[in-house]
Amino acid sequence: MTGRYYEGFVEGETIEHDKRRTVSESDNQRFCDMTMNQQPLHLDGEFAADTEFGERLVNGLYTLSLAVGLTIPETSDGTIVANLSYDEVEHPRPVFHGDTIHARSTVVEKRETSDGERGVVTMHVEALNQDEETVCEFDRTVLSLKRPAE
Repeated sequence: MTGRYYEGFVEGETIEHDKRRTVSESDNQRFCDMTMNQQPLHLDGEFAADTEFGERLVNGLYTLSLAVGLTIPETSDGTIVANLSYDEVEHPRPVFHGDTIHARSTVVEKRETSDGERGVVTMHVEALNQDEETVCEFDRTVLSLKRPAE
């Protein structure tokens, strides 16, 4: 378990996540297949060549999911009760096959639950490509365990 308990989060702190992933054509194809999203902009090279992007784009929901996954080890691995929400999701730039994505999370807010037994933590997550350009950003709110009494 590498995640943080509620008490370990500090409002205003930015957590740089070391893990990175280079997105492959196979990643994008499998994600589209699993989610039954057959948008040709993600899958059809000829179709995509005639768009303003000139090539296929990685599915934005894959990018969002990858960004969440990259943040798990340093935030909520083993210390989460539930993800409560993903809000204000934006994709300011596209992701292409071969882009390498990494993430950072900034703790925006934290508060105890009304019964005082757990905590709610909201983090602003940014996914960036190899050029440090933001490709996805959103607020992730989690219900976090408190540190067990010793």
